[in-house]
Amino acid sequence: MNAPLYRDPIYDGAADPTLIWNRSAGEWWMVYTSRRAAAEGPGVAWVHGSGLGVAASRDGGATWVYRGQLPGLDFEWGCNTFWAPEIIWHDGLYHMYVTYIQGVPDRWEGNDRRILHYTSPDLLAWAYQSKLALSSNRVIDACVYRLPSGSFRMWYKDEAAGSLTYAADSPNLYSWEVVGPVLTHQPHEGPNVFEFKGYYWMVIDEWQGQGVYRSADLESWERNGRILDAPGSRAEDGTIGLHADVVVQEDKAYIFYFTHPERTGSREQEASAGSRRSSIQAARLDVADGRLICRRDEAFELKLIPG
Repeated sequence: MNAPLYRDPIYDGAADPTLIWNRSAGEWWMVYTSRRAAAEGPGVAWVHGSGLGVAASRDGGATWVYRGQLPGLDFEWGCNTFWAPEIIWHDGLYHMYVTYIQGVPDRWEGNDRRILHYTSPDLLAWAYQSKLALSSNRVIDACVYRLPSGSFRMWYKDEAAGSLTYAADSPNLYSWEVVGPVLTHQPHEGPNVFEFKGYYWMVIDEWQGQGVYRSADLESWERNGRILDAPGSRAEDGTIGLHADVVVQEDKAYIFYFTHPERTGSREQEASAGSRRSSIQAARLDVADGRLICRRDEAFELKLIPG
């Protein structure tokens, strides 16, 4: 498998990937935050002003081609910011939940961050549905998973509550009711929930690798260690793994994450395009003795089947 799996050829800032099978095109799509790594400007303006990049694969994820940015998301005028998409297919529609920031701020603080809901029949014609009323006006990184009851749960990061994971429930993917805090051990972001080999799992970005939690019922979560916290040896993979998505297919699971290959210091080391640029990587997951494991240097063939 190629390493890195993918780099954005225009902005070189691919981050926060989500993978979805495009039923209309018959190919896998990777939709991601398209940070502008080489953008000149004050402060953290380079992190903002981002659309959602799209890469497509017709060979099961082995190779990817940049297709552009998702069209039709503007619901108000201006150059605005879209982060960390979550896309699921349900009952004949794609539902996308994406973080939205008005404009292009040049600093982290002082800006509302809200999660928007869109629907589409084909991943291209998007209809704006709503701005979700969640636990605060600083919420990002939605993950949606169907509960055994048939309703849906969204996990997300609430920055106004100490950057912890909160949850909200919905019977229909349109109306949401806040459940409350879920993980409160330390600040983190990017929750991602999936089922694999007899357990439910949640991985979170702790900025030291991916923290792992396990659950039998999607209600109570127990710590299960950490993955992607030690540097890998593949090209562009020598740093921690950040904000991940997981695709499960039968008895196999793959984690897709991003790295800052040239960043050697803290999260604040963002002075140059080299330290800002990012690469998407993939690795195989497994379960051993009830623990989720990821050997990121392991060679494997990535062959996603139509989903």
